[in-house]
Formats: sequence, structure tokens, C-alpha cells
Amino acid sequence: MDGLIYLYGLIPAHESRERTLPSLKGFDGRGEIYTIPIGSITALVCNLDPHEYSEDSIKDKTNNDMEWLQEKAFHHHETVLKLSKMYTIIPLKFCTLYMNQTSLEKTVRDHEAKMMDTFELLTGNEEWNLKIYCDDELLKTKVSQNNPVLEAKRAEISELPKGKQFFEKKKLDKLLESELEEEKNKVSEKIHEHLKEFALKGNVKKTWGSNVTGRKDDMTWNGVYLIGDSKVEEFLGQIQQYEKDMKETGWRFEASGPWPAYHFSSFSK
Repeated sequence: MDGLIYLYGLIPAHESRERTLPSLKGFDGRGEIYTIPIGSITALVCNLDPHEYSEDSIKDKTNNDMEWLQEKAFHHHETVLKLSKMYTIIPLKFCTLYMNQTSLEKTVRDHEAKMMDTFELLTGNEEWNLKIYCDDELLKTKVSQNNPVLEAKRAEISELPKGKQFFEKKKLDKLLESELEEEKNKVSEKIHEHLKEFALKGNVKKTWGSNVTGRKDDMTWNGVYLIGDSKVEEFLGQIQQYEKDMKETGWRFEASGPWPAYHFSSFSK
């Protein structure tokens, strides 16, 4: 079939035969999502008008129409999420387009062996996300009271003449900030390494600023984990224990999932 194709994801062909695809509206809100069998893999796609969704048109909408972008990104996310609850899916990024079915089929066949390995990795496993936040002021009190580097600096300052103490105390404030960041990283890394014991894989993502999260406390860690179904409850239980044990010193934990496995599957266009 000729015409522009929007690709949501790829699933094993046998799962497509075993489970009927539900009725889901496509990217343009008019057509429906359907399947294209390609050997041992099935593509989940919809058709788009090549003029309405040309490369220039999409670029213009993405850069200049925030309402359109939010609506379409939400559609993509929600659609892939629904499909991931039915199938073992390799999810594709927002606005993955092919000029025609022939182009899509060639690309899938060229990467078929790698995709089959990915399906094997994902089967029976779930992607979970953990964001760790910290109230700097609460943690700063603990760091300030129990840090040998800061204690040594305070002792050094106390031996100085009064005039020099003022400037050295300014340096002490900067040193405290540095030690605070080191403490946050050290604690977060230790937690991440522990949680990886429950997972097949664990990766670190970029943290988000407060302008994105809308929170007053800082995000100190953003991790993703691929976890076997049987280990999820234990994984979440450990996070709850961290929250209980560390709440008084300003730490907060936000686990979410399961999500489509964007971080543990890849597909090269």
C-alpha cells in the first residue's frame, strides 16, 4: 500500500495472531490503527495524508503549535501504553514516519534478528521509572553536622583572626554546597546500585529541573529499570522502605510504571 505510514510499534507476529487488535483511532483522529505482517514481526501503524503530514508541515507544527504538539504527543503515548498492555512491544518514538509500506517492510526485515532478540529480552519483564527528590535544606542540616571535611574547615577558621574569618566563612558556605551535592549523588548512586539487584537492567536518565517537575525539592536521580514480573513487588517494597527510612532527612521517592520499554528496546530507522 502506498501513502504515508505512522509507526507506533512492533510486536511478535504470533502475538498479533493470538490477540485481536482493538479499535483505536490513528494519529489524524480519522483513520484506525491496523497491522502489517512482516515475516516474524508485525507493525502497528496508521495511514496519514502525505500532504497534510509532510516533513515541513510536521516541523512547523512541532515548533509553532504547542497545543497540536501536546495533543498528538499525548495520543502517541496513550496509544503505545494501551498496546503495551496487550503485546510485547518495541515502542517507536513520537512521529516515526515511513513514505510507504515498502520502505517500512525493508527496514524491519533488515533489523529482524535484532528485534527478535529484543522481544526475547522484554517478554515477561516491565519497565519502571524511579525519580528521587531531596529537600536541600533538610539534608544540609545533616551534612553540616556529620561531615569531617566541614568540621576540619570550621576548626581551621576558628584559629584565624576575626577579620579573616568572615571571608573564610563565605568559602565554608560554598564548601557546604559542594558537600551537599556530593552527598546527594553518593546516596542516589548507592540506592540505584541496590535496586539494580532486583532488575535485569538499570539505566540512568537526565534529571529534570523544577520548571519541568513543578516541585520545590530538587530531583537528584532519574533511573529506569527492566524488571521481571515476579520481582516488581519486591522492587516497589524496597522503594517504600527507603521512603520510610529517609523521609525525615528530606528524601522523597516517586516510582511509576509499568511503561512501554522505550529505554530497553531500540529500532534504527
